[in-house]
Amino acid sequence: MGSTVSVSARSTPEPRPARAPDTGGDLLDLRFRALIPERDWAGLSPAVRRRFGKRLAQGTSAVYVGRVVAVRFSCLGWLAAQGARLIGGPLPLEREPGRASVVTVTEDPEGGGQVWTRLYARACGFPQVIHSAKRFAGPTGLEEHVGAGVGMTLTVAVMDGVLGFRSGRYFAACLGRRVYLPDWLTPGALTVTHAEAGSDEPIGAFRFTLDIRHRWFGRLIRQEAVFRDAEPADQEGVA
Repeated sequence: MGSTVSVSARSTPEPRPARAPDTGGDLLDLRFRALIPERDWAGLSPAVRRRFGKRLAQGTSAVYVGRVVAVRFSCLGWLAAQGARLIGGPLPLEREPGRASVVTVTEDPEGGGQVWTRLYARACGFPQVIHSAKRFAGPTGLEEHVGAGVGMTLTVAVMDGVLGFRSGRYFAACLGRRVYLPDWLTPGALTVTHAEAGSDEPIGAFRFTLDIRHRWFGRLIRQEAVFRDAEPADQEGVA
């Protein structure tokens, strides 16, 4: 979700055996790791490696709770977010920081990836819920599908210890075929980063940053949020 991480598309590498599992005994997931050079993966913090190296069992979800700490729209960015509601509203809508947020990640064996659900509280009206599916497929090895047949290829890179996902080509499914969209029909280059939140946040917290920049109009949207692993609910007194 700072500076934009610059990456280039490349062919999907073959998964490599894990040499030093750091998932605490959980199921090992090599899919994200296989998209990043071994030395770059090792440069990530242990917490980020665990988060993206743990395979979720079918029927379970990883849950993260937090808040939006910063958000900025240009006029064109605000219009782009409103227009994107036609395909399910995959871009943030709330202009004010400080709102609560919950993210869940669920394994999707039929789709060959993961389902990500992001809930954002809003000052007025119902919370915004954004659904997307990450699939380990396509020319870069990773795609994100956001609704109405629209998606994008993603490239993955590590820069200064930060894990980044950057959009490549946007596409739409039409009559069983994939059509790649021209630049003028897209909001621009989307970059999402995951990094440790820093000493001013609770231990174990991480920062999610979303940044969208247009080739001609510059930055359209930037959102920063801080999350942590959800604690198990207290079951005492539950009938």
